[in-house]
Amino acid sequence: MANKGPSFGLSRDVQAKIEKKYDDELEERLVEWVVAQCGAEVGRPDRGRLGFQVWLKNGIVLGKLINSLHPSGSKPVKIPDPPPSMVFKQMEQIAQFLKAAEDYGVVKTDVFQTVDLFEAKDMAAVQRTLVALGSIAVTKDDGQYRGDPSWFMKKAQENKRDFTPSQMKEGKNVIGLQMGSNQGASQAGMTGYGRPRQIIS
Repeated sequence: MANKGPSFGLSRDVQAKIEKKYDDELEERLVEWVVAQCGAEVGRPDRGRLGFQVWLKNGIVLGKLINSLHPSGSKPVKIPDPPPSMVFKQMEQIAQFLKAAEDYGVVKTDVFQTVDLFEAKDMAAVQRTLVALGSIAVTKDDGQYRGDPSWFMKKAQENKRDFTPSQMKEGKNVIGLQMGSNQGASQAGMTGYGRPRQIIS
């Protein structure tokens, strides 16, 4: 992997905008959740964007997190012991987490790219992925989620309704308010089309 020098001009402006999206308060909440979900053995990162990135960089904490959301028989990510030290192995570990997160239900648009985490290009995207994962875990409510349910928003769920044919037929007789109202409307006093309006002074 090539060493990346400092960015200048537009590149620096773009990177600064991306870094502004990073939320320190959200970082604290995510750390609390990961520790509650995986146990104290995952440790805690140094405060700040860089500390959070170093903590998650090798993919082991992420792997333990996604595994803890599955029942004990079906762990989607293999956790190597000892943790990988080679760059491509660490990136492979992150990629396994991303695949497992998608399979769990995280939408593709909410999933970060491996370099966003590994090279700290967009740590806000990493936060978004973890928030989406937490939301789905809270929504599933399958007993695997550990932590405060108020940390994440519950996703909207389908509320399917079954109407009988007679109810459906009745619905056709109702004029929806979107179409306006037929109450009080009258054509009294209107002239026929194409005729001039009579103005009497």
